[in-house]
Amino acid sequence: MSLAVQIRQHGGPEELHIVDVTVGEPGPGEIRIRHHAIGLNFIDVYHRTGLYPLNMPATIGMEGAGVVEAVGEGVAHLKVGDRAAYASQPPGAYCEVRVMPAKCVCKLPDAISFETGAAMMLKGLTAQYLLKKTLPVEGLQPGDHVLFHAAAGGVGLIASQWAKALGLQLIGTAGTDAKCQLALANGAAHAINYQKEDFAARVKEITGGKGVKVVYDSVGKDTWDKSLDCLRPFGLMASFGNASGPVAPFAPGSLGAKGSLYVTRQTLFTHIATRESTQAMADDLFAVVASGQVKIHIDQRYPLADVQQAHRDLEARKTTGCTILTL
Repeated sequence: MSLAVQIRQHGGPEELHIVDVTVGEPGPGEIRIRHHAIGLNFIDVYHRTGLYPLNMPATIGMEGAGVVEAVGEGVAHLKVGDRAAYASQPPGAYCEVRVMPAKCVCKLPDAISFETGAAMMLKGLTAQYLLKKTLPVEGLQPGDHVLFHAAAGGVGLIASQWAKALGLQLIGTAGTDAKCQLALANGAAHAINYQKEDFAARVKEITGGKGVKVVYDSVGKDTWDKSLDCLRPFGLMASFGNASGPVAPFAPGSLGAKGSLYVTRQTLFTHIATRESTQAMADDLFAVVASGQVKIHIDQRYPLADVQQAHRDLEARKTTGCTILTL
């Protein structure tokens, strides 16, 4: 038997229960992995609350790192004893041991610890596809301004460092002065406390009235309208989450009036749909982390048994950087 966190119905953190489960053998295309650390992400909250509904009972969690215990038929890129890390569907990472599809599981370089691997896969691969693949129609060149909301969060701190390495002027937003300082310390060129300042006005000021080429937004409802006002003509509004709630329906015609803008809703799981694309993105991430250009900040660690508190703190915006569950 091994331990797993299970939800029997959608709801608050109190729905997260520690249970004993039996873990079987991997089938074709699957592996069994014993976790050393598990990553915590806002998508886990969406799964728990039912914003993204799951069939019950369910185990949530989208990323982890550990050691491969068994390999199913047809899996060639991993073997028993390999150190490995993943961000992957289906949910189920909140556990000691799991059987899962091997496709999105990557061999973890020896230079990167299990805790770093668990903390960085979902957020790091997200930062990778945003900065490398979710680009405005005119592209991004060194010196260009981009706006990144929640810049002191897990994805934000990775993106701030990576953007600096790419020569971009990243303008970050955050909800406290301390979080703004954290973003600046991690490579953001500017940081705006949206509780104290009108971020759209500040962006116009910073960019000399031009606006930014792209807004990367995981906040959703609270930042949407003003974010559109931050874009220069032909700019891209890239939505990749909705921490404050889903964006309300809007009239596409308004995009014309604001400068022939582009809007996209991105999700990591489209980008990692194949083994090849997952590995290419992971290699890019491993390289910037191993080189020291991007440091993964694990600012909170909770034992698996304290998973309810971890969710409370995440939802209360008490966390910065990355959060992991330890085993």
